[in-house]
Amino acid sequence: MFLPSPIILSSHVMSLKHCDVDNKQYSIDDKKTYRKILKKRQKEMQRVQQAYYHQGKRAIIIFQGWDASGKGGAIRRLTEYLDPRGYRVHPIAAPSAEEQGKHYLYRFQTKLPKVGTLAIFDRSWYERVLTERVEGFASDMEWQRAYQEINEYERMLTDDGVKIIKIFTHISKDEQLERFEERLRNPLKQWKLTEEDIRNREKWDEHENAINDMLELTSTEQSPWHVIPANHKWYTRIAVLETVVNALSEGMDLTPPPIDEALVRSAEHTLGITLP
Repeated sequence: MFLPSPIILSSHVMSLKHCDVDNKQYSIDDKKTYRKILKKRQKEMQRVQQAYYHQGKRAIIIFQGWDASGKGGAIRRLTEYLDPRGYRVHPIAAPSAEEQGKHYLYRFQTKLPKVGTLAIFDRSWYERVLTERVEGFASDMEWQRAYQEINEYERMLTDDGVKIIKIFTHISKDEQLERFEERLRNPLKQWKLTEEDIRNREKWDEHENAINDMLELTSTEQSPWHVIPANHKWYTRIAVLETVVNALSEGMDLTPPPIDEALVRSAEHTLGITLP
């Protein structure tokens, strides 16, 4: 099954208005088809992770998006087949009292990926130009200069060989309201809905303006934003997997490394295992 690609933003002016989340092409209606594609993409992701491990490569995957836009569900499907030793998921909340006294990028420095691993950020340093801007936690001068600081920070990382993939999951205001209601009515999901979510929704237009500025000013040639329509969860999860697999595979040799001949001889001698 062919899926339409998510929207990749280049450095020229773009905004959320270019992403028609209600378009039926951004959906998958058949559960069997969804599961088949999902499993295939997850195995591809597993192969990519192994290549990064064997070749000592590093990558950062950043997730930003509206509240209830499916970031957590996408991350779960992305990592389901992965070796847990080869990745870390970092859920980013408000900075601690100690972190507030330091530069906002400080707390991310200790979370960068080690050699051969992936670091996945559920929200990231982009909160400086999103939530912190809208809520007034950062002054106008602080969040305005952050665009350049973030671009330079990411360029420093990419120059050091780190691949950065940036994903924004975009849903409509109506879809968000339906998901909030679902969470409120489901005892197993009630914990997901917070006062902050409700407050953010009341400032939808302010958040949208902040998001558009972020997309325009921080989508670079090396690290573009991938805006993924997220009104339909099945499509979103597969689109995330395809986006990440394609971006991580670029310039990589995904062929498994040759087997160690000394190990083969040891297995033959000690275990009696003979390879064809």
